[in-house]
Amino acid sequence: MIEMLMKPKKAERRPWEMFFIGLFYASVSFLLVWWFFSKDSVLREGSGLLMVIFTVMCCLPFMYYIIKLEEGKDIEIDDSGRLIKEHSKALYALMWMFLGFVVAFSVWYIVFPDTAGQNFNFQIKTFCAINSPLHYSKCIDNHGVPLATGAVTGMYNFFAIFSNNIYVLMFTILFSLIFGAGAIFILVWNASVIGAAIGIFANKSLINLPSGLFRYMIHGIPEISAYFVGALAGGIISVAVIRKDLQGEQTWKILQDSLLLIIIAITILVVAALMEIYLTPLLFN
Repeated sequence: MIEMLMKPKKAERRPWEMFFIGLFYASVSFLLVWWFFSKDSVLREGSGLLMVIFTVMCCLPFMYYIIKLEEGKDIEIDDSGRLIKEHSKALYALMWMFLGFVVAFSVWYIVFPDTAGQNFNFQIKTFCAINSPLHYSKCIDNHGVPLATGAVTGMYNFFAIFSNNIYVLMFTILFSLIFGAGAIFILVWNASVIGAAIGIFANKSLINLPSGLFRYMIHGIPEISAYFVGALAGGIISVAVIRKDLQGEQTWKILQDSLLLIIIAITILVVAALMEIYLTPLLFN
């Protein structure tokens, strides 16, 4: 029932409402895991992953139907400029939903700091592996935030970050091609990791939540939008195969649109990597 709170067409007309849908889905998932699995000696070890899985279950139908709607636009619309504009409506809705996920995960991390190590165990490990690989064990024990690096990090880190983002984009497209709306798993996982990172940055205080959001969303918004664009590209092809729309002239139209979306996604990732290396450290050093 809760998985169909919002219809795709309504979401494209009023994308900001998806923020509250994302907030609700992530909160319900967190509370389900906290209430039902926290006392289970085995399942609680996978709390961080179970929370992501429940969130994916909630939004999977919406993701499928919005991709199906976008694939239909490929058949109806010939002008590429107008088609990209139409796809942007879905992107706005998905980004608002993602922001709802991030805020919900961040708030619950801060509200329950004593159990954050259990509820966000996988997310904390991922955060420490990325931000403090040389002091991984200490980072996990302390849940601390490592010092930010300055703009002198240079092009090596740019290529490291960009190559990692391309790697995630490839998996997002691949998941969309194979599972249709399956890329939402990778995107919800990223939202939960960012939520944990913001919670760590906020240092158990909701007052610090806005600055934490600002820190990670500066480069996070373009980065995640690129992943959603990639998810739409792969999902459109997947739905087209299911609906048997890859026939005749329609085949080239659909493939051309998906290729254009992938090129847009890669371009956005270049900008996001530059912002992460040079802009974010400049503002938060």
